[in-house]
Amino acid sequence: MTILDSIGSPRDLKALSKEQLPVLAAEIRQRLIDKVSVTGGHLGPNLGVVELTMALHRVFDSPRDPIVFDTSHQSYVHKMLTGRLDKFDTLRQKGGLSGYTDRGESEHDWTESSHASAALSVIDGLSKGFKIRGDSDRNAVAVVGDGALTGGMCWEALNNISADKSRNAVIVVNDNGRSYSPTIGGLSENLGRIRAQHGYDELMEQGKKHLKSLGWVGERAFDALHAMKEGVKSTVLPMELFPELGMKYIGPINGHDIEALLHAFSYARDYEGPIIVHVVTEKGHGFAPAVNEPKDQMHSTGAIDPVTGVAKGKKQPGWTAAFSEELVKAMDKRNDIVAITAAMAGPTGLAPIEEKYPDRFFDVGIAEQHALASASGLALAGMHPVVAIYSTFLNRAIDQLIMDVALLKLPVTIVLDRAGVTGTDGPSHNGVWDMALTSLVPGLHLAAPRDGKRLREQFNEALEISEGPSVVRFPKGNLLDDIEAVDRLSDGVDVLHYSDHDTEGPDVLIVSVGAMSTRSMNATKELEKDGINVTVVDPRWVAPVPGSLIGLAADHDLVVTVEDGIMRGGIGSLLSEALSSAEVDTPLRRLAFPNKFPVHSSRGELLEEVGLAPAEIAEQIKQWLDN
Repeated sequence: MTILDSIGSPRDLKALSKEQLPVLAAEIRQRLIDKVSVTGGHLGPNLGVVELTMALHRVFDSPRDPIVFDTSHQSYVHKMLTGRLDKFDTLRQKGGLSGYTDRGESEHDWTESSHASAALSVIDGLSKGFKIRGDSDRNAVAVVGDGALTGGMCWEALNNISADKSRNAVIVVNDNGRSYSPTIGGLSENLGRIRAQHGYDELMEQGKKHLKSLGWVGERAFDALHAMKEGVKSTVLPMELFPELGMKYIGPINGHDIEALLHAFSYARDYEGPIIVHVVTEKGHGFAPAVNEPKDQMHSTGAIDPVTGVAKGKKQPGWTAAFSEELVKAMDKRNDIVAITAAMAGPTGLAPIEEKYPDRFFDVGIAEQHALASASGLALAGMHPVVAIYSTFLNRAIDQLIMDVALLKLPVTIVLDRAGVTGTDGPSHNGVWDMALTSLVPGLHLAAPRDGKRLREQFNEALEISEGPSVVRFPKGNLLDDIEAVDRLSDGVDVLHYSDHDTEGPDVLIVSVGAMSTRSMNATKELEKDGINVTVVDPRWVAPVPGSLIGLAADHDLVVTVEDGIMRGGIGSLLSEALSSAEVDTPLRRLAFPNKFPVHSSRGELLEEVGLAPAEIAEQIKQWLDN
């Protein structure tokens, strides 16, 4: 049995000898590669925090001392050390291990959201709560990446944490120079300068070599040497990055040197008051294909070869690539279009823009609120910004969309990748909220393309909207087969199917939203077998409600909306309100994702689970007609 297989809890880790720790680190890395190469997942980030996570669990007393991972995609090692090693075959699978921390899995997991920059606010609250309850010996620990520090919430939290020097808040800055891709901006430049100053590192190396030979006394002296870093390095980070906060700082620490990490975290554990521990790591450490991958160092992978790192399976044309190609063409024609990303140029399709039009490309870091407000300024200056972000991350910038963009009627196009049910990334990465949220915004035009051809078409239509914001949303994954319309109505609504109406059966209008069209068309085949006449329409632009839908609804016996967003406040609700306002009394029923957080599972499994597979759609419609 390996050392790793003997670890059932942090208590077992604490019992290991120092000589066993490097062996354990190597075993963890190999197990990560073996498991993630099969299931897919966040490989690079977890390879980079092996020693860091081991040291945290050896020094601190989890779960009594909460360890909160910002974003938490780098929590795989944490899971291995807290009793979940045997579940890694089920990583990101239905009913299996989540790819993020999950309170339902373990008492060692304190949070679940996979959005960045929130961990410092969480430990601000935890440390306040511990102080009020009299638990002054408890530490609240946050592991936050240098990329996440580009998010405004981190600075709001630091402002509050630093205000009270009597709370035990430990901030571990996991500095690998990257978020998804290389970290940008003044923060990154400052951290780079700190890493480049070798005087401290050389002093510590010399001191370690000399004092190590002195046994126990040498170790205590080495602790003292660490404590003396105030005169060598401790003023650098506060002066350059945290002006006037006055927080204790130690580092930079080699994030792959277990002994150095143990000393640094022991000092932080015993320090009374908030403290920053600056740890320098390498994303993908120990796996050459990840380290040498220039784009993202295997930030998130599908199934790969565990030796070469080469992806398995044939790559299919995707929604993101189709959008990217169309944006390049648009920017070739128009010099007023600018592109904005929030630290994810590659995943959102903007990498070609960064390369071809660097002067019209802006990576604002993990700062979606700033992205929308900055887009407002660009629009005021006469530009047409295209903000490309994941659907789930728009949740953070709704205020800016409403107050800084829509209120001013500015031409900003927001392109939402990973919209609707996305699957294996879990509850907070699904994009089921975007239609309910954006359809509430006055003057906003919302497009839900059903296929690649419509994506290209509607994105270009969005670029022509000048009187307010536009949103174009599409799902994760491969493009669906193009579905041509049998008719296009005067307001742009596509009719995908008319029944022959040879039967005396009821007439049903299915309003299919975006990528649900294939499922709606397949359900129609089942309904027609039972003599039900079906008209299937794709509104294309789902908000504001196209007027032709009102007339179509009046001509049918039942209207059914089918969408992959949440039911409450979704497009079905919007159409229901429009029919009520127009005094059309045709019954309307909605098929959508229920008002709950999606669990990690494949998109197909999740849609089937909530009744959005073709057979379930048809069966539900039959039941409504029977009733």
